[in-house]
Amino acid sequence: MTNKTMIAKAVKVALYSGFAASLAVSAPASFAADEDGAEAEKVIVTGSRLKRTDVEGANPITVIDREQIELSGEISAAELLRNTTFNTTGSFRPQSGSSAQGVAMIDLRGIGSSRSLVLVDGRRLTMSPSTGSSQDLNSIPMGAIERIEILTDGASAIYGSDAIGGVVNVITRKDYNGAELSLQKGSPSIPADGGDREAGSLTFGSSSDTTSVLGGISWNKREIVFQRDFPWVEPGVSIYGNNWSDTDFSNAFQAIPGGCEGENYYRNGAACAYNFNATNANEASTTNESLFLKASHMINDDWELYSSATIASNDSFGRYAPIPDSNFFQGFAIASDSYNNPTNPNAWMYDTANNPNAVAYDPTIGAARDVHLFHRFAALGNRDNTVENQNVDFLVGTTGYVGDVELDFSMRRVRNQTNEIGNGYLAAQIAWTFVNDFNPGYDSGGVFVGDSARYGYDIQNPFSNPEQVLSGSKITTSRVSKFDFDEVAASASFDIAEMDGGTVQMFVGADRREERYSDQYDAQSEAGQVGGSAGNSAGGGRDVTAAYFETVLPFTEDFEINLAGRFDDYSDYGNDFSPKVSFRWSLTDELLLRGSYGEGFRAPTLDILTQKTAFSADPVQDEQTCVVFGQAPDCEVQINAYRIANPDLESEQSTQYAFGVAYQPTDWFNMALDMYNIEVDNRIAFFSSQNLINREQAGDPIPPGLGVTRRSNGSIEQILTGYGNEGDLETRGVDLNTRFNFDFEDAGRLTTNFQVSWIDELSIDGGRNLVRDPGTPQWRAALQNTYNINDFTIAWNVNSIGGQYTDVEAVPGDDGVGRSGNMGVWTTHDLQVSYATPWDGQIAVGAQNVFEKYPTIEDFDGREYNYYLYNGYGRVAYVRYTQTF
Repeated sequence: MTNKTMIAKAVKVALYSGFAASLAVSAPASFAADEDGAEAEKVIVTGSRLKRTDVEGANPITVIDREQIELSGEISAAELLRNTTFNTTGSFRPQSGSSAQGVAMIDLRGIGSSRSLVLVDGRRLTMSPSTGSSQDLNSIPMGAIERIEILTDGASAIYGSDAIGGVVNVITRKDYNGAELSLQKGSPSIPADGGDREAGSLTFGSSSDTTSVLGGISWNKREIVFQRDFPWVEPGVSIYGNNWSDTDFSNAFQAIPGGCEGENYYRNGAACAYNFNATNANEASTTNESLFLKASHMINDDWELYSSATIASNDSFGRYAPIPDSNFFQGFAIASDSYNNPTNPNAWMYDTANNPNAVAYDPTIGAARDVHLFHRFAALGNRDNTVENQNVDFLVGTTGYVGDVELDFSMRRVRNQTNEIGNGYLAAQIAWTFVNDFNPGYDSGGVFVGDSARYGYDIQNPFSNPEQVLSGSKITTSRVSKFDFDEVAASASFDIAEMDGGTVQMFVGADRREERYSDQYDAQSEAGQVGGSAGNSAGGGRDVTAAYFETVLPFTEDFEINLAGRFDDYSDYGNDFSPKVSFRWSLTDELLLRGSYGEGFRAPTLDILTQKTAFSADPVQDEQTCVVFGQAPDCEVQINAYRIANPDLESEQSTQYAFGVAYQPTDWFNMALDMYNIEVDNRIAFFSSQNLINREQAGDPIPPGLGVTRRSNGSIEQILTGYGNEGDLETRGVDLNTRFNFDFEDAGRLTTNFQVSWIDELSIDGGRNLVRDPGTPQWRAALQNTYNINDFTIAWNVNSIGGQYTDVEAVPGDDGVGRSGNMGVWTTHDLQVSYATPWDGQIAVGAQNVFEKYPTIEDFDGREYNYYLYNGYGRVAYVRYTQTF
């Protein structure tokens, strides 16, 4: 077989197996027959448990191989996957001020990260303890990755819960001989300071006819970036500066007289604002370190013993601005005779005889009365959160033959823990008591006697407060979270019959997984006594038992049908059955059709099933309560709300179908076009206090266990909020993959991949199409060009994110929606040049976003730009050296 024929064969296999145009031209020979015509090695690809050869398979799969990983310039699996076109609406990444500060996720199809399943070597990645409901990509060691397979079809029939939007399967290295050391360092251009990153890995391995061992270490690091170092960031404007207001909020917020002089406080009209962007750092630092080891040994000709172990440590440091708080949230007012009350003529802030910062009393303030203060406790320092994640994953198993039946048995143990410490938080009740009871040094008769009588917190001069007052107002928070599981699995694969197109294969298996989740906040945070923080503990466990099968029916050499089904039984809520049928039809040697229909599910997660009841003073609008309280009917009033667990939650159900065509008219060109449709019913959604009030008033159904309780006078006594099953989600779209291969012989070789993911519709609960709303671009595209000549490789990658409207509002019209403004297409260019040295080394120099494209500056989710879709690093220049031994 000539090399050209082998290349064509490999490309055809990649295409017909559903691999997107992203495999290297020199695809592994294991996908093709050898020169003597021997049968190709059988392999398992994501979305199936059957071993296949040649062009078998009907699932649309995109493969990111090791070469592409290196050409991307990314230092972590998380960033690599965030930039795929299937992550169309963006996804969560590490950020300060979040309960999931160190976590990175992927959100396939824009339907939620908890509906996207991540696997490592075909096995489920454990949930992050920080969320309890999503998986953390930062726990995957970059240096261990051989390739990544992305299945863009539902796969609950194969893998169980969460595989609704698709599956990401990270395949780690194996059968490696030698050693490889790689070091990379890079720096961004836009932040004036910070954001530098570095990465490295050391991989070593040895293999023989019977034994294979591979191990290594992998690390990456990105420094923190402060908001003040971005050129587009303006001073933050927060009412939580140093302000007061009447208890009924009838007056506008006004600055504390003489109390807007401290660092980062500034006047904003009559109010005193605080520039929280001076110390804020949305871009938390991340440091990921991993150890990994894989080994296999042939016990005899029929049986193999295998094992793998990974220890991943992920640390993050985040800084948020000093604590904003109000005595309003503590349920009491600052008394009219308090020395910190600006309506009190005898307040310390007006004592010109003894207070060097005193100002003249303004009689237009009116009579002394109780007030609310809205204060930034900057004198206590910034809120600093340190998060340490550690994941220990150990697997041991054996596989072999009994007769013609291939068996596999495995056991897996995962221990995943997060420790979080928060410094600079507010002991709210103590702090506001210090404020209300403040005495600058007066005796019982109001005569100033000096420090001997001094007590409490000076609201006008916060930075002059004594250390014991500041220390007494601060609190250190803690959170310890765990998500562990133990799993055993067994499977059998065998042939059961012959059909015109070949052998009917059957795969059957079963597994049992015990999950244990614990999320424990410190007692003060859990009781709602910490200003600038919130959280409620949760904890519980469950058992998941599953049985599954898969078979392929080759009716002819050109047409086959694949049937699969899985039954999952959860000890806490019930069971689900997920069937799937798919087909592959080769109309000609160049043209293939494929399609599938399947049902899937997402189990309610342990965090919301087991959370402890948490109190919250929710502001709501409720006419009856406002009137009873003597307020205007349209007032905003605080009520007692309790977020509760809902043990009656059921699983979400999904229905999916897909249809695609793959075409390879020549050796140098192939393409694939796939259409998908996903419907999610019985959606798990959060019901807020205001939502439940609106439902009660409209007569709409309220999920069991939740609701509004009223007193005999009609006012609200309490509201039970939480999660419930209701509504649906629907999306559909198209993926296009094309590949061109040009061999110029002595002049080199050029490979071009073009990929587009297009969302046609995304709607919730039968509502309007959300496509092109802020945060939901209609498309995302990538163009990858790789030119190889002699010892040089030049890569030029272009990434584009579609435009969106900037404003969407309800207006009269056909669909009742007005859309205006334009958030333009965001296109960036990445360039890398690498050189293979004569001493088995490789030097790579490159830059991401070469032309320093700024993110689209448009407020989104409280930030200057969409933090999930874009980044603000500018041009990231880097250099990498790799040495192979």
